Formats: sequence, C-alpha cells, structure tokens
Amino acid sequence: MNITGSTIFIPGATSGIGLALARRLQAAGSTVVVGGRRVEVLDRLAAEHGFGTVRIDVSDPDSITAAAADVVARYPDLDVLVAMAGIMRVEDWTTPGFLADAEEVVTTNVLGPIRLIAAFVEHLRTRPGATVMTVSSGLAHVPLRPTPSYNASKAAIHLLSESIRLQLEPQGVRVVELVPPSVRTALLPGQETSGLAMPLDEFADEVMSLLAREPDAHEILVERVGFLRHAATRGVYDQVVATLNTADPHAAEPDGS
Repeated sequence: MNITGSTIFIPGATSGIGLALARRLQAAGSTVVVGGRRVEVLDRLAAEHGFGTVRIDVSDPDSITAAAADVVARYPDLDVLVAMAGIMRVEDWTTPGFLADAEEVVTTNVLGPIRLIAAFVEHLRTRPGATVMTVSSGLAHVPLRPTPSYNASKAAIHLLSESIRLQLEPQGVRVVELVPPSVRTALLPGQETSGLAMPLDEFADEVMSLLAREPDAHEILVERVGFLRHAATRGVYDQVVATLNTADPHAAEPDGS
C-alpha cells in the first residue's frame, strides 16, 4: 500500500482509529476522503484538516451505493479503500433481548465492509496499485466473553480478507488486513481512559511505521496484538482465552472504528 501518493477513502473516519489514520495518511502525502453519518462533523473536519468528505451510513446499502458514486465521480484517482466499519455491543446470550444488538453488529461489521468493497471494487480494478484495507481485530482470534457477535464479525472479516485476496490480487487489487489490539477509543464506555488499552496515537504511529516499512504486507500487526493473533499457533490458546476474560474488558477492544 502506497501511503505517500494515494487517494484514499475511509468511511467511519470521523473519530477513533479512522480519524487518526486519516490525519497521518494525509500528512504522508496522500489525498484523504473521510466518510461519516453526521454532516456537521464532516464539515468541521473538512475545515480543520482539508479532507474531502462524504456522508455515508455503512449500515444502509443505499447510502453506500450513493456515497461510492459520489466519491468516484469527485475523486477518479481513488486507489485505496479502507473498509473501516465497526460497532461493539455487550450481549448476554443467557437472557432475552440480545438479538437486536447481535443483528446490528453483524449488519454494520460484516455486511458494511462487504457492501463497501462491492461498491468500489470495479473502480479499483482500473487503478494501478489499488488496495482494499479491511479492519478486523485481535478478537477475531480469541473471544471476549461479553461481545460474542463482535468477535464473530471480526473473525468473518479476517477470513473474508484471506479469501478475497485470492481473487482480487491476480486482478491487481491488493488486500491488506489491519488487526488492531485494544485501543483507547470511545467504542465502549470507559475505554478511552482504560490503562490496559493501547493509546490511540501510539497505535496509529506504529501502523504508519509498519505500512511504510512493509508496503507489500498482507497483515498489519502492531506488537501488542500478537498476544491474541498468534495464541493458537503458539499453542497457548486456552491460556490466552482465560487471561483475556479475567482482565479489564477494555483491554480486548480491537478497532475503535
């Protein structure tokens, strides 16, 4: 992924990891277009940072279709899509009432990226060096007890990334999976101040360093996510599951999008 001269669309970039990466990618020399639901926030980000903006609700297929047409029309050089779509809900499957949250998580976290990629892939196939970046999580590899649908949604994104890479890379579209650990964002209440979560700026800086150093990498893994990402291959899966689920739950929150 070329971080210095690309035209990049990042939906879900009005806060958290998305905004932190948008600012750094712009500073590196790329043209950055951010998307979000709130027009007033988009207007403020355009004024403060000079981003291109587009209104988009990644849970709404019609919104995705309209936003994609708008972005491609205004930025025909677009060559990178960062499918930054993620919400997290605490669910208790031992009691009634969890289904609505579970469905919302799957709609946003799984169908959102699928629809985003579908909306942009034909355009990206026309662009030299095009890239799709997905955003999964350390929780794709080790489950956190209170967030079953989130864990499953990010596992789906991991395997989706592995699968579409086999189809798209021969067509000239790279697929890069960003795998965050817990990061200090507002994804869950209290997470922004959790001492066990990785500081947002530290995370974003390390991601940029990895992208610069490993432009052809298939996975972007900051050091702190290795505890979760490699638990099974290291033969310590059961121990990591136990450790994760006796710790501060904010320590496991992955993507902050």
